[in-house]
Amino acid sequence: MTNQLRFRVLGDSIAAGVGCRHAGQSIGFLLADELRAAGRPVRLTVHAVPGARSADLAPQVRAAVAAGVDLALIIVGANDLTTFTPPAVGARLLRDAVADLRSAGARVVVVPAPDLGILTQLPAVYRTFVSQVSDFYARAQADAVTDAGGTVAAVGADLHSRFAGDPALFSDDRFHPSPAGYAAIAAALTPWVLAAAADPAA
Repeated sequence: MTNQLRFRVLGDSIAAGVGCRHAGQSIGFLLADELRAAGRPVRLTVHAVPGARSADLAPQVRAAVAAGVDLALIIVGANDLTTFTPPAVGARLLRDAVADLRSAGARVVVVPAPDLGILTQLPAVYRTFVSQVSDFYARAQADAVTDAGGTVAAVGADLHSRFAGDPALFSDDRFHPSPAGYAAIAAALTPWVLAAAADPAA
């Protein structure tokens, strides 16, 4: 169908759906279902790669642009934090990715780095510090995304509180979401994705 929305999901293991039992439980598929329910025919492609950092976005962006992209969702930052990527470096790489997608005519929604301070395997003495570092990194990302013409999905605080209070939202590895966790993330992102899809300014 010529009027299908070409929806591309880029980023890391959360964008790829690690922790799901099947692809239909992942964020991209859940959001594609929401778009269809809103009356938008969708052609979904997931370019995300488990373990990806901001430095790994460029080939994903090239693949999305080559295939054609109307709406892109980027979820990245957790692996930048765990590998101590400097915020200025990660933010610049993310800005470049968003700018390239925007130049290709895509509307871009970005989910910045999560609060890793909520992870239960992290010693309690470090959690406040890790949360502060995570927040600083996410803010640098948000500024970069805005500068490049993308939209930041400001869902972090509410989602982090839910995950911190409900172990069932994590998969067995206690790092990636469970299917219930992915459903919670997708529900929080739905308004942002629907708004971007409805925006006539590409």
